[in-house]
Amino acid sequence: MDDHNRLDPTNQSTTENLARAIYVVNRHAKTATNPKYLYELKKRALIKLVHEGKAKKEGLHFSNNPKFSKQQSDVLVSAGDYYFHMPPTKNDFVQLPHLGSLNQTYRNPRTHMSLSKAKNLLQNYVGMKEAKHPPKPYQPKKTRTYQKPVFKKLGESYN
Repeated sequence: MDDHNRLDPTNQSTTENLARAIYVVNRHAKTATNPKYLYELKKRALIKLVHEGKAKKEGLHFSNNPKFSKQQSDVLVSAGDYYFHMPPTKNDFVQLPHLGSLNQTYRNPRTHMSLSKAKNLLQNYVGMKEAKHPPKPYQPKKTRTYQKPVFKKLGESYN
C-alpha cells in the first residue's frame, strides 16, 4: 500500500499536479463548510508557485462579483494548463497589464482528483495545516428567567 502511494504520479509536487490540486480545492471551496481555509490554501500555493517561477502572473481582470457593487480587479495567474484568479497586491496594479473583462469562453481542463488528496498535496507543498475546531463542551440549557405576570383585581395594589 505504501509503495502504491509513493509511485502514484498524482502525489508528486509537479507544477501540473499542484495546478490540478488548486483547481480541485478552488472548485470545492465554493460550497465548502470552511471556504476561508480552502481559499487561503489556494492563495498561498499560487504565491509560492509564482515565487518559484512555476506559475506566472498574466495580468489583471475585472472581477465578475465585485464587493459592494464597486469595480474590482483580480490577478490572473497561469500554472501549467490552468488559470486562476487571486486578490491583487498594490505592486500588481503597477507591474501588470489590465486585460479587461474576463473571457467567458475559456474553461480550465477537467480533472479527477479527490478533495482530500488535493488538500494533502497543497498542505505538504505550502506547509499549512487546517486547524481542527475542538468540540464545544456540553452546556446545559439556561433556566428560565421569565416570570408569568400576576393579575390583580381592579383597584388592588401590586405591593
